[in-house]
Order: sequence, then C-alpha cells, then structure tokens
Amino acid sequence: MTGSTTNGPEETAVDGPGRAPSPNGSAPASANSPGQASFAALREQLHEAATAFADGPRALEGILLGMVDDVDRAVREPLEIFPVCHHSPASALAMARRLREKQPKVVYLELCEDMAPLLGELRNCRLPVAVQAFASDVDGFPAEWAPLSVVAPITEASAEYQAIAYALDTPGVELVLVDRSSDHVFQWDSRHGERTPQDPPAPADGVPEPEAALHGEAVGVEIGDLRPRFAELEEHLLRHGKVRHWSEWWHQYVEVPLGDSDHEAYRQVMFLVGSLFRRLAPGDGDRVRVDEDRERYMWTRIREHLAAGGADPEDCLYVCGAFHAASRVEEFGVAGSGPFTISPRSATTWQHGLIPSSHAAIEAQFGLASGSVSIAATQWAKNLKRTRVQPYRLAGQDGAKKPRATKKAAPAVTAPPPEAAEDRLSGFLRRPPVLDTLDEAELLGWSVDIVRAARRSGYPASTADAIAVFETSILLAGMRDRAKPTPYDFQDAAVTCIEKDSVPGRRDVRRLVEIMMGGDRIGRVGYDALPPLARDVHDRLAPLELKLQQRGVQRALLDVSSRPELGACSDVLWMLRRLLPHGAARPIMGERKLGERSIQESWDLALGTHQRALIELGYEGVSIEQVLEQRLRRDAYGPRATTAVVLAAVEDATLYLGSRRLSDELGARALEVLAAERTADGAPEVLRRVRGLLAYYRTAEPVLPPWVESFVKAGYAHYCTLLPTAFTDEDATVGQVAAMLGFLFSMESLALSLGCDRAQLELAVAQSRPTDPERTALLWAAQVQLGALSRAELRERCGELLANPMVVPAYPRYLSGFVHALVPVPGLADVVVEAVSNAFGRLPDPVLLPWLPSLITTLRAGAADLAPLLVREAGRIFPARLTALDAWVPPWREVVEAGGPDGGRTGAAGGGSRGAALLFAHPGTLDAVAELLGCDGTWAAAGDCPAGPVGAVLTARHPDTAIAWESLLTGA
Repeated sequence: MTGSTTNGPEETAVDGPGRAPSPNGSAPASANSPGQASFAALREQLHEAATAFADGPRALEGILLGMVDDVDRAVREPLEIFPVCHHSPASALAMARRLREKQPKVVYLELCEDMAPLLGELRNCRLPVAVQAFASDVDGFPAEWAPLSVVAPITEASAEYQAIAYALDTPGVELVLVDRSSDHVFQWDSRHGERTPQDPPAPADGVPEPEAALHGEAVGVEIGDLRPRFAELEEHLLRHGKVRHWSEWWHQYVEVPLGDSDHEAYRQVMFLVGSLFRRLAPGDGDRVRVDEDRERYMWTRIREHLAAGGADPEDCLYVCGAFHAASRVEEFGVAGSGPFTISPRSATTWQHGLIPSSHAAIEAQFGLASGSVSIAATQWAKNLKRTRVQPYRLAGQDGAKKPRATKKAAPAVTAPPPEAAEDRLSGFLRRPPVLDTLDEAELLGWSVDIVRAARRSGYPASTADAIAVFETSILLAGMRDRAKPTPYDFQDAAVTCIEKDSVPGRRDVRRLVEIMMGGDRIGRVGYDALPPLARDVHDRLAPLELKLQQRGVQRALLDVSSRPELGACSDVLWMLRRLLPHGAARPIMGERKLGERSIQESWDLALGTHQRALIELGYEGVSIEQVLEQRLRRDAYGPRATTAVVLAAVEDATLYLGSRRLSDELGARALEVLAAERTADGAPEVLRRVRGLLAYYRTAEPVLPPWVESFVKAGYAHYCTLLPTAFTDEDATVGQVAAMLGFLFSMESLALSLGCDRAQLELAVAQSRPTDPERTALLWAAQVQLGALSRAELRERCGELLANPMVVPAYPRYLSGFVHALVPVPGLADVVVEAVSNAFGRLPDPVLLPWLPSLITTLRAGAADLAPLLVREAGRIFPARLTALDAWVPPWREVVEAGGPDGGRTGAAGGGSRGAALLFAHPGTLDAVAELLGCDGTWAAAGDCPAGPVGAVLTARHPDTAIAWESLLTGA
C-alpha cells in the first residue's frame, strides 16, 4: 500500500556513545542479545564511519545505528515479516521462492480488509486489474467528496499476487487482509482538513493516454511505496547515480542486485532501505500519524486473529511494505503492548468489484516514471527464465500460460529461528556491484524492434537508425558507469536517434519504447467476475453477435424492421448512451426522440474500452433501468435542481424508460421547483422542453396528464408575475425574457381553457417599463400580439428611430430585440425582415458595419432556430432572380403608396381591391372560409359591389390574408 512517513532525524538521539535508543524509546537492547551479536560487526563499522565523516559521533551515528536496530528488531520478530516494494520483480521472485520453501499456513497481507471477498474473482480476469471499493451515496463524509473510490491495482509481477495465488489455491492456507478498511482511508485522510485529490502526472509529450485514466479519480492503495520523502536525499541519489528519475535508480541499484540474493539478504536489505527512508523522512505531522496508525491497525488485527484461531506465529507470514516493516510503534510484533482502539466505520454503504487496469494507469496513479511498470514486467519474465523459479498463478487465470510439467516440489524447509539470523548486510554492502556483460543479441533485437515500431508510427526510420540506437545505447551506458545498457539507456538512445525534432504519429518514441519493452498491458475483467448489471447488459446485447469485452471500437448494425428482436438491443444502447461516458455507445445512424423511433440504426460500441464505467454502474443497481431511474430521481430532487433539469428528467423517463408513473412523479416535482424559482434563468430551456412534451402527449395520449395541465396553469401565472421585473432586471438576458413571453403566448390558449385569466398577461405587459433598446423592441412585439399596438404603428416607430440621428447608433440593438421577439411572436417575421432591410438601406456604414458581426452572433447563439423563419420570409418577399431586383419595389413601400387608414391594407381600396379579384376568381374557397367565420351572404356580380357582399367583409377584416393568398397563387 501507499508508503508512510515517520518521525524525523531529531528523534534519533542516542543515550550514550555507540548506543542508539530502542525503537520504543526504552533502553537499548543488550549487547549480549542474539541480535546484537549478529550485527556487532556492522555496528562497529558504522560507528567508525560516523566518527570519521560527521562532526561528532552522535548525530549521524544515531541514524546509522538506529537503522541497524530496526533491522535487528524486524529480523528477530517471531512472526516472519516479508518486506516488499510495490510492483517489484525482485520482491515477487523472492516471495515465490519463500512461499515454496516455508509453506506458511496463514498469510497476513497488507491490503484493505474489506476487499478480501473479491480476491477469488481474480482468476476470472486478465491482469492487471484493480480491486475497487466504491460508494456513490456517502454518509459521514462531506457530500462534495462523492463518489468515493479506492483501488488497489494488482499485476502478475507483484509480491501481493504471488501471496494471493498461493493462499487461494493451496488447501489449508488462510489469507487474512489486515490493513485499514476503505472507509478508514477517507476517515483518516479527513482528520486534518479536506482530502487532497490525486492528480496523475501527464506523460512526457503532454498528451494523456486514455489507458492512464482507467482508475478515474480513485484513491490508490498498494503494498510497499519505497521512495524517499526527503527531497534532498532523492536528489542526491539521482545525481550521483546518473539517472533521471527514481524508478531508474531503484531498477539499477536495488532491483537488479536483489534479483539474485538469498532470502535473508533480501529481507535485511529491504528492512534497511525502509528504515533509512523512515528516519530521513520529514516529520510533517498528519501523514506520520496516519502511517503509524496503519501499522498499529495491522498489528492489532494480526494479534486478534492469532488469539482467535490459535495459529502458531512460526507457521505464519506477514507481507507488508518495507516502509512499514521497519516500524517503531509500541504495537509492533505479536508481543506488542501498546493499546490501539479501531474506530467504527461510517454509515456509508460500500460496493466492491474489479475494474480493468493497465501499466500506464498504475504509473499515473502513483507518480511512477512512464514505462517503469512495463519494464518491471519484462524484468520479471527475465528473472523467471534465469532463476527457473516457478511462480504461483491462480488456477484458470485468464491470459496466463499453462504451467509446464515440473519436478515435484521439495518439501517445506523449516526456517532457522529468528534469533540465529546471520548478518548478511555487511557482506552485501561491502560487495562491489556485479557488472553484467553486454548482451549484444538482446540489444540488437531491441534496436531492430524499435525501428520497426517507429516506421509503423510514421517515422522515417531505417537500418542506419537501428545501428545508431545500438551504438548510442552502449555509449550512454559507458558514460553512466554501466557495462550493460539498461532499458532506460536504450530509451534515451532511441529518442535521440529516431525522434529528432518532430512526432509524426500519435505516440512519441519514448512511448513506443515503453510499449515495446513490456507492452502497456491492459487488464480485463472476465464475464464471471462482472457485477450483475454488467452481465445483464452483455446478455441483452448478445443478439448483436459482437465480442463486446474486447477493447476498441466495433460497429453494430440494427435493422429493427427485419429483426424485431433487435429493438430490445436498441433500447439498451440508448440507455447506455445516456449513462456511460461519451464514446462507449455512439449512434452513427438513427435517433431517438419523443414519439420517434428509427427502424434502422448504426452504432460504434467500445464497451470493452469503457469497462470500468460499466462496472461502476453495477455498484448502483442490478439493471440499467434501475440505475437510470435512480439518477433521474437524484437529478430531480438534488439541491441544485431547476425546472429545466426536472423537465429533462421527465423527458428521459418517457424516452428511455416509457414509465408513465415516473414521468408523472417527476412532473409534479417540476411544478414544485417552478413555484420556488424567482428568476428567468431557465426560461428558454423550460419553453423548449414544455413544447416538446406537449406535442408528444397531444399525439400519443388521449388526454393530457394532470401534471401538464397544472404546470401550464402555474407557469402562466408564474411568468406573468415575473414579467415586469424581468424586463428591468439587468441579470436577465433578452433571450430569457423572450422565452417567458414565448411560454405565455404559446400556452395561452391551453391556459385560458384551464381557467386562467388573460387580464393577467395584459396587466403584466402594461406594467413592464424596459429602458434598453432590445427589451423595448421586445415589449413592442408583445403589445402587437396583444392588440395594444398595430403593425402600422410599429412601422411608424421604426421609421422614427431611423429618422432620429440621436437614436440611429442604437437602432441595431432594436433589431436584435425584434429578432428575439420572433420566439413569442413568430408572425412578426415580415416586419423584422422589413426592419432589417430598411437598416441596410438607410444606416450609415460606420453604424452598419460594426453591427453586422453582432447580428450574426445573435442569430447563431440565441436564435439559431429562428434564422430559417427569417430566411423563408425574406425568400417570399424578395425577387427570386437578380435581374428583377433593379425594378423591384418592396411591398411595404407599395402599401404606403396605396394609402389607406392602415397603410393601405385595411380598406376595400388598395389591398381590398386586389383581394376582390382574387375572391371572384376562387369563390368556393372563400365560401368555406366565410362559413367557418360565421359570415352570411350571397355573391353579387362584380359590377354591383367592389368586392361582393361576402368578399368585401372578409377583405376588410383580414386584408393580410387576402394579399398573402394572392401572392401564393399568382407568384407575385
């Protein structure tokens, strides 16, 4: 798991020359004790070194001899402690070797204790995967932390996997997880302030790989984080080791030497490294307390299990990080005396499962160097081949090779008693590093492979580049005092010789080397290990006959008309599109709207790539319908729910679930939220949603649902009340006010039929007193719709604005208001076209040209659906051919020239005379219209009456209709 810090160097004061305090602060161990005798020579050497190199023998000696005391204490513990480093091939190799020798009956493992039930499902997965604890509804933690997620990634080249595989597949062996629970991870992180989210570092090229995001925003835990927390120490090690990052230093100076060491040497070196990093870590308080509490927690659980089961500590093995193995808490050991009370868990309900992981995700989660886990996987395979150690693998493990027939394992070797442990540190520390000889065949193979991979990625690489990489790798290794180039040396050489100054493909050369070395292996959770929801999704999509667990994009073609059974698959895919991240299920052809269903669809599916998201859906319910209903309720009843959000939930409940019960419930909730709103912020979205739902219910239902009628009545009164304030509110936009008017005018007929009073709207408009030009134009449009202002008066006002030099600069803002006015009053399209045409004809260029971008952005952002209405109206008014434009006279000028009380449109003369000819040409149509309007009379001869008894009445009452009919029939 994640490593921990402890007290700093100031706590290592010695009691006297050559004596360091005991780890618990008590008197130092006797010099005659077996442990002291075992490490006496090493203590003497360190004492002499401290005296020679330090200003005095006390400060440095306290640290150095204290480290030996930590090693001595861990070695003499009756319960064998096996220190490990996370994802270390040397630790995994030593673990496999020790398990076959010792054959322990109980394995205590440093892993969250609540994750134990999931470990058996690892055999149904292809590693690497991560054990996950997930909580969407939190109780006892801040709400803004939700969802809570903890992951513990597991790779095959890790000591924890070797211990798990041995314990699960060996009869009579018990596996006990002893670390804090997932609930305590967040409890302890919140003791001293807010939890700090983990921000994984971006790759070297700055473009995050999708595989690095497989863990999401989960908090990562794992065994054995061995990295110095003393920044100056890490900088010193990297500089003198001639390496770039910590992973490379560990590989060169610890990982490779420990790969061939025996068990005792391995343990003592790991104890020493863990003690060194603990004693040189800064004492930053909070982190120290969390780390020490973890150690107290684990030893408390171990003693509880030993007391309950009666196991002999000699038959047990405790696997933990080397950082925790060198612990100095009072609870350390089976004979620990310090009391520690484990706090109860919170009321949060945790769900557990397995999610896919990858090497890149592990590196990003824990801040490791890019490619280090892949290189560790390669080193693990080389160690197995060199040492012929048979690793443990879970029976039936997906992706694992079948074990070869091997000789019968040797009987368990009883380990020597801890008191008789020999000092292996002195010899290990004094022995010079064994220099590996250059393996030219291996390096040559790497060089050829990277050139081949680079050419596939678009690099102009050739055989000459392979030779250059080969020679440069040897050169870099020599400059860094290494006889054999490491994978990191080879990586630097490949970048220098191949990449040069550009990256033609998606991946740079450094990333290609990482993939080539170990491959960014991506795990997969098998079908049997999936939660019920994920298995149900795969079962319901089985008719598509696709391998949905494979990564990558697959195309699904659904012909619902010829194969009706695919209709159920279509329903599942649309719900997955609503629930999963973008790209998991993406429709290429077909759509799903209220009242509309496609008979043919085409989908791009990547469920294997987004397996983690699908698995996390399983934590929320047993079916996607249940999860979708829960999320819709959560959106509707959340603290930030608005009327538009609730109406969107109503639409989704109808569209995806077809649930009248749920839509009625959410509709009633929308009515409650609407009554509590005091602004017009969501008016445009509310108008759009309500119009769509009304259109659907009017065609799909015999009667409107009761909540819809109540919503229209309440909305009519609600927006009438808010309208005068919205016209003067600086925070309300013109589009929002226009949407309020659009709701009132479009819902007016239904609202009046339900008992609303039109006087409410008339009073609201009369009380509105806007001051800016846009809202003033919007108010004029509302007055035209209510009949308080005629079209002729509106045209006169527009003309007066253009005639006033003081108002001309603001005229474009009036036009913007008229454009927004088409939302509540679409019948003003001809007036808006006329106003815009007059602006182009009469506005001076200094005013017109700066306004044009504003007009375009207004149409695109706030009135995109209104542009077709304006274009259609302009196409009806303007001539269709360019040659006719010179002789063309705008219709509004013809009307003015014709005269009449309303611009020549309302009397029998002018527009009436033109309408009369049309009426006599088509009497049948007008008879039907007259009958609908309740007009009685008979036709007379054309000479007896200017427009006939019936036609005269109609043209006088509806001149615009007569002119429109004439233009449609004659094309004029």
